[in-house]
Amino acid sequence: MYLPLAAELGLSPGDPYAIGLFCAGLAFCAAIAALSYQEERAFSASVIYLGLGLIAAVGLYVIGVEPLSPIEDAELLNRVAELALLVAVFTAGLKIERTLTFSSWRSVVLLIVLVMPATVGLIALFGTQVMGLSLGAALILGGVLAATDPVLAGDIGVGAPGEQPDEREEPQFAITAEAGLNDGLSTPFVLLGILVAGGASAGGVVEWGLADALYATSVGAAVGAAGGYGLAALVLPLRKGQFLDSQFDGFVSIAAPLLLYGAAEAIGSYGLVAGFAGGLAFHRYEFGHEYMSRVHDGAEVVEKLFELAVILLLGSTVTLAVLDEPGVAGWLLVPALLTVFRPLAVFVFLSRSPLTLRGRAFVAWFGVRGVAAVYFATLVVQAGVLSGEEQSTVVWTALVCVMVSVVLHGVTGSPLSRRLGYERR
Repeated sequence: MYLPLAAELGLSPGDPYAIGLFCAGLAFCAAIAALSYQEERAFSASVIYLGLGLIAAVGLYVIGVEPLSPIEDAELLNRVAELALLVAVFTAGLKIERTLTFSSWRSVVLLIVLVMPATVGLIALFGTQVMGLSLGAALILGGVLAATDPVLAGDIGVGAPGEQPDEREEPQFAITAEAGLNDGLSTPFVLLGILVAGGASAGGVVEWGLADALYATSVGAAVGAAGGYGLAALVLPLRKGQFLDSQFDGFVSIAAPLLLYGAAEAIGSYGLVAGFAGGLAFHRYEFGHEYMSRVHDGAEVVEKLFELAVILLLGSTVTLAVLDEPGVAGWLLVPALLTVFRPLAVFVFLSRSPLTLRGRAFVAWFGVRGVAAVYFATLVVQAGVLSGEEQSTVVWTALVCVMVSVVLHGVTGSPLSRRLGYERR
């Protein structure tokens, strides 16, 4: 009697919504297990997330449910990746305790000013000469893949605020600061590619240089620095005066990046730059405060949940058909980028940096591609400037690069960090 009545009320067996809830619960259980004892395990939790996503892709195929598409569902994936990034860049800023001098940040400056543009150029050259892409599409692909991902790089970067600084952390500091900064600073290259693909004139390129490379970057940094310091100056006294409950300390890690990102984007500047500068300034209001560690811990939890969502969704979009989209040349770009382009740029341009040869090897290998590439790839889809074929090639080349990076860097992260002496303590 019960089952027919339940079916009549819409509670039928095999309901996709119910199955979806069950799978979501299963994914969260797996995430909790994956994050437990992370430092003792030889591979990153992101590898498990990707594996779950691929299993989900098979399951969707078996039950006949159409999977999400990074092209058809670009806005959804873009928003999830955007939220993951804005929390991640704020968290990266919170971790850094270096003095703000050129000598202390020399490695990071070289990575941003020289290594990243060189990587964009090498990818664009490969795109035009080997993949047969137009200049605009090749520049877009270079911008999409140029940034080191702050979400996945967190596993091999510096630890929580308050940990004793150590000169051995120079490579980890370089990775963390680069990943926090270059997501926002690779945006102009993506936009330049979009302008070229859309047939912009020379005047449009000049406008790009003034509006994007100059205004949006500098204003975003200023908004983040002022906003982050101001938030700390407001919240910390309230916290000390017990006007704010300590159990909600971790929620600041959500509120602060949302405020900073929204404020910066509202005036046409880069929210990701503002997020990193805001985390950096927030921490500088009071070094060594136990409150900073609590905010950081809350931010890391939120960051890991968004990482789960993005990588899981990415894995679930994979089918045998879409793996053909990059073509042979697109697949060749993946090892070229990870083992040639990035290492070549790092070893050439960081030869006079404070990094030792071992440190440069660490930074050269761990140019992790991840959530940032998903964000920019889906942003390009929404721009609608590429033809259907080029759009598919660019998007899926970027996404297969992310998946390969998740596996390679996820598996080698802990062993190589220990071997090179840069494991997180």
